[in-house]
Amino acid sequence: MTRTFVALIALLLVLVPAVAAQDKTKKKGLPKGTPVLWRARDVARLDLAAGPGGAAMRPALRRLTFVKEEKGGWSKKYRVRDARGREWVAKVGEEAQPETAASRLIWAAGYETEITYLVPRVNIPGKGWLTNVRFEARPDNVKRHGEWSWARNPFSGTRELDGLKVLMVLINNWDLKDVNNVILHTKGSGELRYAISDLGATFGKTGGLGPLWRITRSRNKPEDYADSKFIDKVKDGYVDFHFTGVNKGEVEKIKVEHARWIGQRLSALTDGQLAALFRAANYTPAETRLLARAVRGRIEELSSLPQ
Repeated sequence: MTRTFVALIALLLVLVPAVAAQDKTKKKGLPKGTPVLWRARDVARLDLAAGPGGAAMRPALRRLTFVKEEKGGWSKKYRVRDARGREWVAKVGEEAQPETAASRLIWAAGYETEITYLVPRVNIPGKGWLTNVRFEARPDNVKRHGEWSWARNPFSGTRELDGLKVLMVLINNWDLKDVNNVILHTKGSGELRYAISDLGATFGKTGGLGPLWRITRSRNKPEDYADSKFIDKVKDGYVDFHFTGVNKGEVEKIKVEHARWIGQRLSALTDGQLAALFRAANYTPAETRLLARAVRGRIEELSSLPQ
């Protein structure tokens, strides 16, 4: 075998994976645009009752049309069209309430998120009357471009990405699978918005240590959430969180300054705003007080991390 032939084989071994990666990107159809994960918001002025969609985006419920049943995920979901012709994904079950609250908290922190509303009781044609249904917007001008990876993305190593990871621990999101992330492109915006689409496995507990975490974890259990530990210790400039779950390794090397930064951002939220985001998810007054107090405590833990 000649040296030239060996060199040619080596070159092909390098080029073929690169071409395959390019083809994969091309198949995804990801348009050109500026990747956006976080943007500064005037936290004190945000309406957390209405959320990122505001009052104007609320679903028009006087008439709903059933479109289809959505596949995938842990919860039952239906695609519906409201009286104004706008489409929504209606999620029912345990994940509806925590996801509505979590999306508002993440939005308040400056991150991209879905537009969600919690409807306490609604009649979906063919499915009957349902309680605590989360409506997630599917605007015509927004295209969804599949998932993004926690480990490989345009924001790796930044305080903004670390801040989002800290938020996931703060709300006890133990389901950090890449498939729960989505890239959103609004026509004409020039932006690729990196968001977390599924936040249902939150505001419970992340489970015990070792293999038992899968059977001891919970979602939408305010008492479990309030009783769970948040930070174990700070060592060598990193925060050791009390966390078990999918992709646990992604939250194991968070710099103290990055965790403190997101805590300070969240500390601008008033007690009224925290209560509003849980009321928007139709939690009872007692649950709202419990959850808001627990979130405030975690924010204070982050804000007071050592310099």
